[in-house]
Amino acid sequence: MKRTEAKNGKGSETSGNFEASLTSLEKIVRELERGDLPLEQSLELFEQGVRLSRECQERLNQAERRIEVLMRDAKGQPLIGAFDDEELDLSATGESEDDNEADESVF
Repeated sequence: MKRTEAKNGKGSETSGNFEASLTSLEKIVRELERGDLPLEQSLELFEQGVRLSRECQERLNQAERRIEVLMRDAKGQPLIGAFDDEELDLSATGESEDDNEADESVF
């Protein structure tokens, strides 16, 4: 069951997918960076942003745990190691490692 803005009264989507939460967080950051909001509204947006940031981090942690479970060998031991260049071919997607670094967010 999805909790909506009307139910939580906070104006944030608390059960949307990761991408929707991240998009909402980015919008909040842009609004706060403009610097033209009243203090109370800025505080409310900041609280929503912190909440969304924590939700996104938790979703990433859950995804990492799922990947760790999937990446086990036949004995149940984790497969740990760096990707080979052949395994992680960024040139096939048209991206370079430098592009990926520039896209990283502080969230």
